[in-house]
Amino acid sequence: MRIGAVLFDLDGTLVDTAPDLVAVLNRLLVEHECPPAPFAIARNEVSNGALGLIRLGFGPDLPARELEALRARFLEIYLTHLCYESHIFSGLEWLHDKTHEYSAPWGVVTNKPKAMTEPLLATLGLTVLAGPVVSGDSLPQRKPHPAPLLLAAQELRLSPAQCVYVGDAARDIEAGQAAGMRTVAAAWGYIRPEAQPSTWGADAVVRHPCELLAALDRLDSDRS
Repeated sequence: MRIGAVLFDLDGTLVDTAPDLVAVLNRLLVEHECPPAPFAIARNEVSNGALGLIRLGFGPDLPARELEALRARFLEIYLTHLCYESHIFSGLEWLHDKTHEYSAPWGVVTNKPKAMTEPLLATLGLTVLAGPVVSGDSLPQRKPHPAPLLLAAQELRLSPAQCVYVGDAARDIEAGQAAGMRTVAAAWGYIRPEAQPSTWGADAVVRHPCELLAALDRLDSDRS
């Protein structure tokens, strides 16, 4: 079965949001008179969301009430700093063109809340180009549950087997497989040094965004 659509995770796969998210973490740390987190280390926690970044900066054993208060403040800051330096990854610029090189439609499935996902995509000029956008609060379930990916396929009026999901975390591949989609591990994303994307079981592992089109062509050829 040929590829009917390509679905992307957002942070660390489609958009490099680390500069803004790490800046928010460091602003929060300064507010609490804590030392800033090194960008090279904090970058690889971005796929774990606000909680992952907060635990990195403030320690893993925060009481639940303190963790939730820090998370609320983090999101409050981030809502006003969504897209200062965030940008689509170099090599994926073809998605900006409705007549892009790859004829299949594309969309986004992310655990990022809608209040942040949609303004970010709009600022980057991607909203009118993308197909379905399923955010972390679109459904009760979030990745690695397959439900968000299945919703995207439903909105595209495609079977899951016709879709490919691209993500930079093991849970992305897990969700794609559970949904019955083919999967691509985005090894250019926010991946800890000890992580091994080649062990996630994806149908393809892509090291640089500019190599994605060739990988999709290979997956297409394998099923044609």
